[in-house]
Amino acid sequence: YHGMPEATAAAWRHGWFHTGDAVQRDRTGDFFFIDRLKDAIRRRGENISSVEVESELLDHPAVALAAVVAVPSEFAEDEILAAISLRPGAELDPAEFLAVLRSRMAHFMVPRYLRILPDLPVTPTGKVRKEELRAEGVTPDTWDRASAGIEVTRDRID
Repeated sequence: YHGMPEATAAAWRHGWFHTGDAVQRDRTGDFFFIDRLKDAIRRRGENISSVEVESELLDHPAVALAAVVAVPSEFAEDEILAAISLRPGAELDPAEFLAVLRSRMAHFMVPRYLRILPDLPVTPTGKVRKEELRAEGVTPDTWDRASAGIEVTRDRID
């Protein structure tokens, strides 16, 4: 890492450079990117790829940019916070958005929290600064499906 000798030293262990990426190898020996290890989410015993959830968020026509981060749960492990910015002129009802997501992903992947921001914090290269979203966590402007009385289970959304 340019100008960051401590980070460079930490990434090298036993002669190998550790990228921090989680990958999976298929039967033919090809590797596929799963997620950044620091972006992986563990919720109620399930490992959740932030990349998979973000892909579903971005598939919605109102969403311009999306990021998913883990936030502490009052029970154990993590809850999922989705931060999105909308396309110009778009509007989004959180409960309706949640219903769309529920129809497209496993129940345990559906975010509990939703923040709709005018712009997400990004790097000069356009990558979302997830560390800022993690540090902010659940803010007063965050929509909470539990507070809205919406429960997502394996079989249904109430």
